[in-house]
Amino acid sequence: MESKVKEEKRYVHAHGMPSKGKTLMVASSPTVSKQTGWPIGFWAAELSHPLHVFQEAGYEIELASTEGGEIVMDGYSNPTDESGYSAHDVISLGYMQQDWFNNMLKNTKKLTEVNANDYDAIFLVGGQGPMYTFRGNHDLEKLFTSFYESNKPSAAVCHSTALLLEVKGSNGELLVKGKIWTGFANAEEDYADQAVGQKIQPYRIEDEAKKIQGTTFKVSDAFTSYSITDGNLVTGQQQNSGAAAASMVVDLLSGSE
Repeated sequence: MESKVKEEKRYVHAHGMPSKGKTLMVASSPTVSKQTGWPIGFWAAELSHPLHVFQEAGYEIELASTEGGEIVMDGYSNPTDESGYSAHDVISLGYMQQDWFNNMLKNTKKLTEVNANDYDAIFLVGGQGPMYTFRGNHDLEKLFTSFYESNKPSAAVCHSTALLLEVKGSNGELLVKGKIWTGFANAEEDYADQAVGQKIQPYRIEDEAKKIQGTTFKVSDAFTSYSITDGNLVTGQQQNSGAAAASMVVDLLSGSE
């Protein structure tokens, strides 16, 4: 009698480890700021630093965007930008030398083309774009809620937390009801506005969040690494919090939280 052999495909990751699972990262497609007129997109460190954490922990990554196709990083987040604002970001700089990374940025899936069942967690990448492309995006709301209500780690950092201002669960209540969470702080908006000499954002996450009843929005000192896990919701304050938020997602996936 012929025996049945079950084969399993394995993917090699950091240090040759097999895949532990797959995380979906979602970034903003390119758009233009109505406030400044600048071309905007995602913040490099908020993709690369969490990506590094996930890869080192053995997780595969798939990258989607609001419209699919090529995505672009905010100018000030590019470590090679002449402003020097992110020149310290050697993690992003390292990834930018990799052909597979650049090809990934050029060929993202459209978020409506992904199936939440194929992933173990979702991680929303911040940047200036999400202030326009995430908030009120019903397709992204539906996708994020499907992860959250399946008890999968559901994370957002920096300006990607704009989605949490309006996203609701199947019960019609905001996902952040009864939750403690964080996002880009007013003090950080003040710093950014002063640095460029004009108001950058059309609204502020902290101001909008504090208008919501029944939720607790917390921030730490400006530009310090600060992330919060509340149930399976993970949030990070800004670009320096991406790695910490990703580590919290890994902890949830490994059952250590």
